[in-house]
Amino acid sequence: MTSPEVAPEIVRFYAETVDEASRLTVSADGRLEMVRTQELLRRFLPAPPARLLDVGGGPGAHARWLVEDGYAVHLVDPIPRHLEQAARTGATVERGDARLLTAEDASYDAVLLLGPLYHLLERADRDQALAEAHRVLKPGGLLAAAGINRYASLFEHAAFAHLHGEAMRESISAVLDRQVHDGKRAFTSAYFHSGEELRDEVAAAGFADARVYGVEGPAWSMLAAAERNTGTSFRDSDLFESALAAARMAEAYPELLAAGSHLLAFGRRAA
Repeated sequence: MTSPEVAPEIVRFYAETVDEASRLTVSADGRLEMVRTQELLRRFLPAPPARLLDVGGGPGAHARWLVEDGYAVHLVDPIPRHLEQAARTGATVERGDARLLTAEDASYDAVLLLGPLYHLLERADRDQALAEAHRVLKPGGLLAAAGINRYASLFEHAAFAHLHGEAMRESISAVLDRQVHDGKRAFTSAYFHSGEELRDEVAAAGFADARVYGVEGPAWSMLAAAERNTGTSFRDSDLFESALAAARMAEAYPELLAAGSHLLAFGRRAA
């Protein structure tokens, strides 16, 4: 079977425009995403040395610490630049696509989809990626699947003081209406989920106990704006610690999912 094609604008964005290897370490909001993702994954993942499949794992930002934690990690990504970087983490790497995995049935203890779902704009493609994750998981195995929050761009650009411009308001309104970013400004093409929608997609793929958590919480845009607007690093600051505390406190309140930037869904293949 021929491997599905990744949209050219997504390939260009990650191959030429952005350095994904530094995104989760350089900025304060990137560090917030990393810390919270680590917390959630460590809470639910099986104990090392479980076998993890990191699908769309990029340059290995998560594979690195997972290998250090003692996991056997195999990373799949469509971008050659990412694979060169990920190979240095201690994970094994493979060029591939979330919609057509080469892994055998029931061969992994956990599958991470921490990027693919928001770069698959069509529901059928997201369903196929989730079906492949389900196929390669062992009975009882864990899925962790990330989405971008539908309202993230609204909070981000309000905090960055961008919404006074008509063109920006129209652009953000289009994202809110269609849940799709067209890739013409800053970011590449992407699909934005609501928390309920991401949970329902995971459940519809056959995963039991589907539940969605907020990653960065309700204060992430304030943190990002403070850093951007002052030119000062807030990675190690009281503001960072406050935003992290807010993310942890908000976790118990599903209505606050809409205020975050990223969503992280968990589910299990039935035993």
